[in-house]
Amino acid sequence: MVLTIVAAVFVFGLLVLVHELGHFITAKMTGMRVDEFAIGFGPKLLSVRRGETVYSLRAVPLGGFNDIAGMNPSENDAGERGYCEKPVRSRMLVILAGSMMNLVLPIFIFLGIFFFAGVSTPNPEPVFGRVMADKPAALAGLQAGDRVVSLDGESIASWQQFVTATSALQAEQPVNIVVERDGQQLATQVTPSYDAGSKRSVIGVMSDVKTMYPGFFASIGLAVQHTGQIIYMMLDALYRLILELSGTELAGPIGVAQMAGEVAQLGIVPLLNFTAFLSLNLGIINLFPIPALDGGHFAALCVEAVRGKPMGEKAMYYLQVTGITLLVLLMLLATKNDLVRVFTGG
Repeated sequence: MVLTIVAAVFVFGLLVLVHELGHFITAKMTGMRVDEFAIGFGPKLLSVRRGETVYSLRAVPLGGFNDIAGMNPSENDAGERGYCEKPVRSRMLVILAGSMMNLVLPIFIFLGIFFFAGVSTPNPEPVFGRVMADKPAALAGLQAGDRVVSLDGESIASWQQFVTATSALQAEQPVNIVVERDGQQLATQVTPSYDAGSKRSVIGVMSDVKTMYPGFFASIGLAVQHTGQIIYMMLDALYRLILELSGTELAGPIGVAQMAGEVAQLGIVPLLNFTAFLSLNLGIINLFPIPALDGGHFAALCVEAVRGKPMGEKAMYYLQVTGITLLVLLMLLATKNDLVRVFTGG
């Protein structure tokens, strides 16, 4: 539980800090007055004033905000330094900066991972990299480093061939396996078990990996490439999700916190990978043209740029209410999914 809380605070805190920094830096760059830069919500735990801005840490570390003067034109007391008085292009920059920072953060995370921890690729040879405790392979005496020679009489020459062969096995039906260990061949029996998650029989082993350590500049290129690949996969998944009109895979703060705790148990590198993945997710979703999200504000600014004047207060009000209602409904659905996963283990 403690690890889950610490991991969740780390993940949420980092993502919110980076996102709000984007808004904050660009607001300052464009001459806007920022009254407060806050991480978290609720009562202040710590606060300090530097110049005209109060920097605060609040009790609930699940969000944050920038109090930029003039966001509401009727309450602007900053004159020309108010948000509402700045050119459309300046306001667009401030609105988009948060999501852009979330899209850029993973590049730096992956750069650090690739440079310091290396790049791991699966070993194409049929060698066990990890044998999971209390799983069929471990119970049969198999160990990490064992090289598969044959499975149920079939010679195995590659890891892919081994995966194909094991996927065809029947649960609870013992099979003969021959492995090579320290130059000697050992024969034993392993009884596959059924894995509900993957919906197939498994024996509880993972492939060996080869790790290479690219240089700094090569790591930058790999980080950019990897980030681009993940963004493409996310957009494709979102497209299919919209087509299927299914929200069963949505996760809210409870689900994300639970996943952060589970990933943290695997080590700092998996947790950083999870943080990068979540940062990209946040950056993409926040750009959706939904009122109350940054993408919705940007869309309104685009309309203003075309019309030459802001949208009417009544129109903005109804758009904001619609956007907030939609977000609340999505949050309720995500929370329902979280609770189902928690209480059913699904």
